[in-house]
Amino acid sequence: MFGGSTVALITPMDALGEIGYDDLRGLIDFHVGAGTEALVIAGTTGESATLTKTEHVELVERACELAADRIPIIAGTGSNSTAQTLGLSRAVDRLPVVGFLVVTPYYNKPNQEGLRKHFLAVAEAVQKPVILYNVPGRTGVDLMPDTTAKLSRHANIVAIKDATGDLERVAVLRDGCGPEFAILSGDDATAAEFMLLGGNGCISVTANVAPRKMRALCDASRQGRRDEAKRIDAELGGLHTGLFVESNPIPVKWAMQQMGLAGPGIRLPLVPLDAKYYQRVRQAMADAGVGILGTA
Repeated sequence: MFGGSTVALITPMDALGEIGYDDLRGLIDFHVGAGTEALVIAGTTGESATLTKTEHVELVERACELAADRIPIIAGTGSNSTAQTLGLSRAVDRLPVVGFLVVTPYYNKPNQEGLRKHFLAVAEAVQKPVILYNVPGRTGVDLMPDTTAKLSRHANIVAIKDATGDLERVAVLRDGCGPEFAILSGDDATAAEFMLLGGNGCISVTANVAPRKMRALCDASRQGRRDEAKRIDAELGGLHTGLFVESNPIPVKWAMQQMGLAGPGIRLPLVPLDAKYYQRVRQAMADAGVGILGTA
């Protein structure tokens, strides 16, 4: 069910930090036209940590309405509280989402047994399937492959987004979780090799800005066309790093504003991109063939 090029979509906001639903409509149309295969709404890139529960549910609901069955919607519903994760997941389970992306609880630093029980609690509480999300660089906790393997035996836990950048995990996860469990990259810089080694796809920040090329990269990588995949990846390499010169989603929201696809808003404690990085991100966009509003 899950694979290929999925975008970890930004949440567009105006200068006051209010969600821009007209821009959301435009972003969804943009990705449908570019061949993106699914959208994650209200994930880390979507600033889930600063959305109220009411905003979070409305954002997912509106995204489903605007997508109108043209592209699958995955709802980000993870938090560092199992109770809050359950409440939010249940609240959007009624919507036409295809699944949930649930991040490991951050800051609390649970052990592996705590992680296992957390994810099992979510999987038991909802009808839609669960994608595990492991990003230790942001959460301070690492969902280990053996724990993932145990969780993969639950019928409602069907995939993992692995953002460790550790390519050795592809084979370990595949051996432990079996052929039907989807293994998705969450690290753009290593996504091509991740898929060439047997990963099923990626959930990407870069794809916000260059969705056609990320779709082409996913297609080439998953089909084993190594030379083509490496060529496309080289063109996107500047974005893979440039969109992380400051904490995500600061650079990607600035890039989307330059493309005329989103407003300038971002919520505290994040602030807009430092001007010293403007040229680096602009150059990365140019190298990837991404147009900037007002330029030739």
